[in-house]
Amino acid sequence: MDGEDFVDCIRAALSPNAGLKYQRLHKSASLTRYPSRDLKHHKKVCKSVMDTYAAIVLAAGKGTRMRSTLPKVLHQVAGLPLLAHVLNAIDAISSTSAFAPLQTTISGHRPIVVLGHEADQVEASFGERCLYALQEEQSGTGHAVLAAEYVVNELKPVPQTILVCYGDTPLISGEILARVLVEHFTSHATLTFLTAISEQPSDFGRVVRDTDGRVREIVEVKRASEKQKCITEVNSGVYCFDRSWLWPALHALPRNASGEYYLTDLVAIASSQGYKIATVSGTFDETIGINDRVQLAAAERLLRMRVLEQFMYAGVTILDPASTYIDADVEIGPDTVILPGTMITGKTRIGSACRIGPGTTIDKSTLGNGCIVLNSVLEESILEDGVRIGPFSHCRPGAHLARNVRMGNFGEVKNSYIGAETDIHHFSYIGDATVGEHVNIGAGTITCNYDGVRKNHTTIGDGASIGSDTMLVAPVTVGEYAITGAGSVVNRDVPPGAVVVGVPARVLRMPQPSESSTTEDVVKE
Repeated sequence: MDGEDFVDCIRAALSPNAGLKYQRLHKSASLTRYPSRDLKHHKKVCKSVMDTYAAIVLAAGKGTRMRSTLPKVLHQVAGLPLLAHVLNAIDAISSTSAFAPLQTTISGHRPIVVLGHEADQVEASFGERCLYALQEEQSGTGHAVLAAEYVVNELKPVPQTILVCYGDTPLISGEILARVLVEHFTSHATLTFLTAISEQPSDFGRVVRDTDGRVREIVEVKRASEKQKCITEVNSGVYCFDRSWLWPALHALPRNASGEYYLTDLVAIASSQGYKIATVSGTFDETIGINDRVQLAAAERLLRMRVLEQFMYAGVTILDPASTYIDADVEIGPDTVILPGTMITGKTRIGSACRIGPGTTIDKSTLGNGCIVLNSVLEESILEDGVRIGPFSHCRPGAHLARNVRMGNFGEVKNSYIGAETDIHHFSYIGDATVGEHVNIGAGTITCNYDGVRKNHTTIGDGASIGSDTMLVAPVTVGEYAITGAGSVVNRDVPPGAVVVGVPARVLRMPQPSESSTTEDVVKE
């Protein structure tokens, strides 16, 4: 909405026939109709429409140098697809310190992702998190932005500012995107873009300025002169445009020498037309694009160190960052210590005052406070407060260890609930089972859960004592405070309080009416 539209909006709102005229303006300018005739109120309404923005993320490239059938933006760094990092940065704009002064007057729409190669895969991965536009023919970055024109113009309210960035730049931050937006709004520029200083030769376009420091153009390296190649200020590939200028400029954009439409050519056009161009200076690393596996690995290193530093500043001790791998989606509480050789991935949540590692892998798991995991592997598991595991144990998907469970070396738990204060000694396998509280499971115990057709369930009651090398042939139930002798093969239910031994296990003794077993009576091996 330009100045004349704003004046017309106010006049219409205050005219005797405000209703019909204002409704027509509402339809064209995507305003919400308000019955009040207060001038100040209607200025506020119109301003809220002027200060909206939409982010367009360019993600249509084939990524041929990745040598992969997977779309480039779905390759992962720090446990998330490249595109997810960019979308996270866009989502974070409104909560950044740079954006704070404008938080109440500027709002954004859902990001629009421009897709091309394997568009269905990308859309399936992100679903309704984004809006999508299709660039059927890859004819340059200018053409890619133009592919989103219809989607942008259908937004309500129609955004007045367009933020453009690339989907293969996982190091971009919400803070730097916010700085570009804020500079664009406060300087009243037609075009604002992000630059960086690079002392090393690079493929980034060079920013050409006149003697007064005003931007004249961005020259791509392959058509730059030797003098221009020596320019250290480079284009970082983040732009803000005034929408009313952008679409006509893109429609009139000529093909360059390579036969494509380059978004960077808009800078020279805006300069030649006398429009104001603003720039924001950022760090070179933040906008590194990923074109091959070498760059993917470089971005992984940089992003991993950024993640580790955030944890350390938040109170987590990481003894050896160089050998520690933690994904961006992980959460860790203060006073937790991460030892060398540890990998923590997926949406893992770790509480406070835990000790993890060395040589430990944790994926998509939740750990309470005060847990110890030593040289072990956890997958999609839950550990409540005070659980101790390892060394060399394995919790497979569905394992849930309640408060203060102790699991020794070379133990494995799968799809089972283990009650509080239970001990699982070494060389044991517990699968598809429900184990009560204060149970003692001796070394070498196995739940024989698979009969060749189906997985069967084992239930062990509170306070039971399972002797070393016991085979529990599921489906089977061991009652509360029951005892199995060492080497027993239990293929029938054991009554509460009974003692069974042998192969197959037979009842050696049943509880007497005068006997009252308690948890403290159970002698743990």
